[in-house]
Amino acid sequence: VYGLLCAVIGGRLGSVLFYDFHLQLEDPFYFLKIYQGGMSFHGGVIGVMVGVWIFAYRKGYKFFQLTDWVVPQVPIALFLGRIANFINAELYGRPTEVSWGMIFPSDPEGLVRHPSQLYEAGFEGIILFLIFTILVKNNFLERKGFISALFLVFYSTFRFFIEFFREPDLQIGYLLFNLTLGQILCLIFFSIGFFLLKKNERL
Repeated sequence: VYGLLCAVIGGRLGSVLFYDFHLQLEDPFYFLKIYQGGMSFHGGVIGVMVGVWIFAYRKGYKFFQLTDWVVPQVPIALFLGRIANFINAELYGRPTEVSWGMIFPSDPEGLVRHPSQLYEAGFEGIILFLIFTILVKNNFLERKGFISALFLVFYSTFRFFIEFFREPDLQIGYLLFNLTLGQILCLIFFSIGFFLLKKNERL
């Protein structure tokens, strides 16, 4: 319950702050209009972390004890979320000439594009799920914080490279070094994960 509520609040807040802050400035109630906007995965992760921390504090658990248990299940949600994006013809890819390119009905330009939602479903969903299934079966849960850190590293790496095939958000476009906002957020999350991995090695 803590995680669900905070994931929704964090996901929506992240979407508003990262991608649609100009709309929030125009309309103070935009945050509440979920039917007009989306959710941000990076914001959702931050929200879940806050929810886990509150729950751990109130119930006497260790923070990473809980996050390590939650992380192996996240790829399932990521897979289903990206499949939903594909079905809704949203968050599609950049124009391409590859044979498996698709024309999405929601694309006003009607171009052949990468089905980047399926790329993300494959890497962030299926491959991540297999990686963490193997880690759990080999008792890596005993190293507190290791699986949580590895999730940040793997997810950020996959998402960073898939962003090269995904159409950037129109209201933001390309930013520093021609990177998208999603890639910049991935670099931040990757750095946090890498720091936690190095810290874990010293324990």
